[in-house]
Amino acid sequence: MPKRLSDIVSGLDFLDIQGNSGQSVTGLSYDSRECSPGYLFFALPGIHSDGKYYIQAAVRQGAVGVVYEGMLDPPDARTLEKVAFLRVADCRWAMSTISSMFYDNPSDSLCVIGVTGTEGKSTTVSLIYQLLKLAGYKAGFFSTVMSDTGDGERPNPRHQTTPESTAVQEMLAQMRDHGLAFAVVEASSHGLSQRTARLAHVHFDIGLVTNVTHEHLEFHGTWKQYRSDKANLFRRLGEGGPKRLICDKACTPLGIICADDPSAAYFAGESSAPYLTYSSKGVPADLCAFDIESDPEGTNCTIEGPDPAQKATRLRLLARINLPGAFNVQNALGAMLAASAATGLHWSRFVPLLPMLKPVKGRMQRILAGQPFDVIIDYAHTPSSFREILPALRRERQGRILCVFGSAGERDRAKRPQQGRIAADTCDILILTDEDPRGEDPMAILEEIASGCPQLPRGDRLFLIPDRPTAIREAFSRAVQGDLVLLLGKGHENSIIYADHSIPYDEETTARSILADLGFCAKGKKQ
Repeated sequence: MPKRLSDIVSGLDFLDIQGNSGQSVTGLSYDSRECSPGYLFFALPGIHSDGKYYIQAAVRQGAVGVVYEGMLDPPDARTLEKVAFLRVADCRWAMSTISSMFYDNPSDSLCVIGVTGTEGKSTTVSLIYQLLKLAGYKAGFFSTVMSDTGDGERPNPRHQTTPESTAVQEMLAQMRDHGLAFAVVEASSHGLSQRTARLAHVHFDIGLVTNVTHEHLEFHGTWKQYRSDKANLFRRLGEGGPKRLICDKACTPLGIICADDPSAAYFAGESSAPYLTYSSKGVPADLCAFDIESDPEGTNCTIEGPDPAQKATRLRLLARINLPGAFNVQNALGAMLAASAATGLHWSRFVPLLPMLKPVKGRMQRILAGQPFDVIIDYAHTPSSFREILPALRRERQGRILCVFGSAGERDRAKRPQQGRIAADTCDILILTDEDPRGEDPMAILEEIASGCPQLPRGDRLFLIPDRPTAIREAFSRAVQGDLVLLLGKGHENSIIYADHSIPYDEETTARSILADLGFCAKGKKQ
């Protein structure tokens, strides 16, 4: 529904306004190509380009207002008759403020659960969403991989975990308008940073942190700042005041912290709300898992937590999760606590639902195409994620592990040799390949990874093959019965990014196509 420009900027502290501010605004965009008649255009400053260069293009598309920061050449009188120009100190913060106002502050009508962390965010978001749906509640979510705003699940087309504030507020509004009660939001460090303000006007009720390791230092500068930006989720719990009842229950602010992570005490200290903890590694916590036994199809464990009948005692329940790896047990524990806190149901009510949980695309995803060896696709792309999944898979397997992976260009270079070293300690054959080289030389990236495993003989246990499909074909051609081929780093992503272009790419489709080319069929025999 159109809104008067003067109404949606009423709470904004702008520096100057010129032109026609009585316009009706029909939509918001920071991309001039997506502007339509009646749109408000945000001229965001950028690393490679400045949004002010595209103001005239936005106006030609029908924009009736422009929000910008810094200096601007004075528009002519004819432009001022039909377009409003608002100068602000921080264009991204203004975009977040206006987006929330334009969509009538949608997070105030939802119980919003935010999930942050270096690894496990997308899986945990999906598990919370699934548990809520399985328990009979109306829930939506958005993550790196998928989203559901009330009309079914669909892939995330962006290379962003948390989209810009215009999209965030629009998706929350769609959830509200579809009558959903709960919104599960993957909250990246970029999204929580004050520099981007993507989540600045989302009022979170429950915040969950999985873990924090070294990542995205090219954006945050230091690990300390990276961790602090993630902690913004906990500092802001309950911000915005009491909400209306959601499913006849008040949204009580709560933090949920993985006690296994070294930064657990830090997040507990930063939380503006009470918090609960969970552990799968023997650390004392509110909800714990032990006796964890994983197989290629899933994981068995015992879950222990407060007994609803006798508060002074602990209840133990056997559980089965059809997701492999102790790390998925850890993700499930956090998801159970979040779903319990959101709904008011005791955690034990969710244990029977655990076997019904489905894997996330590109997260420990098995490919079964009739081949005699196992194939798993996973998004793991950091040293910490390698340390988490590779030793666990090694313990499960008797055969060889062939690992295909790379490292992103124009990102933290220090992790590259670490990835090579960790993989070499666990896997039998490494095939290094492109992830997203961006503006860097692809072969130079692979050499940096290889510097971490100089002991591996090239052409025998170590191969450097930049073209990813060729690298995967090499791995499949070398694999024999009982082997495991790991395809790491791309997961759900739908492209490979180079210096001046991107190519469409899907890891699962590529893997299945190559297996078919090699003659494998559904019954496991050569065609």
